[in-house]
Amino acid sequence: MSTLDPFAGVPGPLRIALERRGFTSLTAVQQAVLDGDAEGHDLRISSQTGSGKTVALGLALARCLLAEREQADAPRPRGPVALVITPTRELAVQVRDELRWLLAELPGLRVEVVTGGTDLGGERRMLRRPPTILVATPGRLLDHVRSEVLDCSAVGHVVLDEADRMLEMGFREELEAIIDALPAERRSHLVSATFSGVVRHIADRFQGRTLHVQGTVLGEANEDIAHIGQVVAPGQGYGALVNALLLAQGERVLVFVDRRSDASDLAEQLAGDGFAALPFSGDLSQAQRTRTLHAFRTATIQVLVSTDVAARGIDVPEISMVVHMTPPQDPDGYTHRSGRTGRAGRRGRSLLLVPPRARGYVERLLAAARVQVDWQPVPTPAKVRKAITKRTRKQLHARLDAEVGPTDKTLQYATQLLEGRDPATVVAALLELAEPKLPREPAEVEVIAAAPERRECDERGPRDDGRRFRGRGGRLHTRGPRGPATHRRGARRASAGHPGE
Repeated sequence: MSTLDPFAGVPGPLRIALERRGFTSLTAVQQAVLDGDAEGHDLRISSQTGSGKTVALGLALARCLLAEREQADAPRPRGPVALVITPTRELAVQVRDELRWLLAELPGLRVEVVTGGTDLGGERRMLRRPPTILVATPGRLLDHVRSEVLDCSAVGHVVLDEADRMLEMGFREELEAIIDALPAERRSHLVSATFSGVVRHIADRFQGRTLHVQGTVLGEANEDIAHIGQVVAPGQGYGALVNALLLAQGERVLVFVDRRSDASDLAEQLAGDGFAALPFSGDLSQAQRTRTLHAFRTATIQVLVSTDVAARGIDVPEISMVVHMTPPQDPDGYTHRSGRTGRAGRRGRSLLLVPPRARGYVERLLAAARVQVDWQPVPTPAKVRKAITKRTRKQLHARLDAEVGPTDKTLQYATQLLEGRDPATVVAALLELAEPKLPREPAEVEVIAAAPERRECDERGPRDDGRRFRGRGGRLHTRGPRGPATHRRGARRASAGHPGE
């Protein structure tokens, strides 16, 4: 990339959009799309979460759309020329919004979205004047295809975004039905932070000449994230979470749980203890999910309790910490979870609350995810209060050393306060007032040593927690601390009720 022109190779209309958006350079994956020989290839775009893969996709699509527009004799298509399929409603809306601003300078180009949980009639009316690019969730897209409301004869590009999550959610049949309805002559692209073996197998079936466009090493954890593990005594997970949240006051925190009922129960318990917390899962209506996500983005609430599936649509750069109430199922899952923090050049923390019996499993999972974890004890109430006091006094010193001092009016009142009073007593009283009001008192927790546990060995080797990984994909083969690891797609989908749709 030219040091004189950070947007070398970017089409003119997109350059305008990038500069208007405040971009000063491209990320590694965005530059890789421009540098690679993308013409005539099906792309596999991979990079760590939060590294700008959607904009990279937009750059790739824009080149093709601009080239097609130069063909003056080409007939006007009766349907979209590009489909982008995502696993969740929130992610679909997010992708639509990203592509809209990026492609805003291309006259006549429209980007629309169709998802489950929205007005079907309204979507059908919108599709009568077909958009250039349609972003959709699988189930709703297939509804429009089967009802012949959507004409797919002009589709020259289909994109599977977060393909691994769509397969885990049981959308394989829908995806295959959609692909069967598309023209044979098309380009098929995949976008993800990770590509599991199952996803690569599917990709090999529907992609032709592939080009792997890689921003960071596939599956590589974000270097801007500090990975912290705390061994928590049985029954004390909530107390450990409370202490972590007290230490993160004023910051946005995303808490991961296994089930939708867990999200509701935990958010309710946190709210009862004074924390601004809400659940986020497939149990919520689309309107509720939109309001909840808006409240989190605008810091109306500081804590969002979410399931894995719902979190794929959360794009909030200011999330400072991710908390795993239970370990994820595999290394790719950890990469996606932790990638919700440490975005857009910000530092982040990923905190795992680990039962003693699951520590070995977590160590192997993180090793497979290429993550170095810092094991720390759960902070005691005394350490929580000490840390809060230290942070308050650090802010005080920064205020005293600031170039812009207090106003004359404030200085005059300070002088009056000191008249006839011991200065140390006045300062001490103000220090006590400066201490933030806690939602609740820190929780009493059992402190378990952070040093690595000694593992007993016998003729068969180290004692195992019941889970093993094979290769980088982290595929699970045996039962572990949370039960069977095998995904029964049909059963999962039936019980989940299409949370992404």
